[in-house]
Amino acid sequence: MSTFAMKQLFKPLPHLSPVRALLVRFLMLPNFLLTRAEGLERLPSTKGPFIFAFNHNNSAEALMVPIFFIYHLGGHTISFVIDWMYGRVPVLGSMMEMIEPVYVYTKRSPLRWIESSRPVRTAENTAQRCCRKIAAGRSIGIFPEGKRNPNPGTLGRARSGIGHIALESGVQVIPVGIDFPLRREKGRIPVLGRTIIRVGTPMDFSSCSDEYRSLSAKGGEETLQRNRLAMDVTHAVMRRLSDLSGKEYHSSSAIAATTLHQPQTGERLCQV
Repeated sequence: MSTFAMKQLFKPLPHLSPVRALLVRFLMLPNFLLTRAEGLERLPSTKGPFIFAFNHNNSAEALMVPIFFIYHLGGHTISFVIDWMYGRVPVLGSMMEMIEPVYVYTKRSPLRWIESSRPVRTAENTAQRCCRKIAAGRSIGIFPEGKRNPNPGTLGRARSGIGHIALESGVQVIPVGIDFPLRREKGRIPVLGRTIIRVGTPMDFSSCSDEYRSLSAKGGEETLQRNRLAMDVTHAVMRRLSDLSGKEYHSSSAIAATTLHQPQTGERLCQV
């Protein structure tokens, strides 16, 4: 490990207890060895809340990326939206509890002993639970693709959940691209390998929040308009993730191409 990495290992973690700080430093070791970061100066200096959006490539990210951001935010926790199965794996489940995750219960586990413990779904959907976390002052982390995407050249189809959360909460979205040198060198996503994390400029969609909240979610044309606004925001985030991750993103939404434009630094989006 380089001298620089050794100094980084003892970076202050004022928002963690001594025991948790020691655990986070231990779990950061793979990141020190494998991860290079760009744009860390764009991380917010305040606690938040914020929405962190990431592209999703492999299983290792589910642990390495949350630990990376807890560490570089001085111990502030981001509640990641993750599949419920991670919380049922021995040892790993205990580590996941550190990030106070928002579990998604829709997928079935291929392991019978884990599937038998799948909780009953909550009355609130995932977006509602994320908004409740944000209202309580907690930042959240989302992989808008919704699942691992090992395609080395193209981002997966995005889900509109991040758009609904951003518009309902009104908080900024911080896009984070995850890239791998091996993706370009060998044309594949590694199971575990050298990683590049690129932090983008925060994206502000608050100018559309009032319109979104004024529309009914009980069905009809207003619900369709809410969904269109949410999908527009999602496409805007995915285009930024495309820039940061090096993967292409193909949107089939004509509205996204006309309603939202690529912003300059500090520009608000969704001004229609």
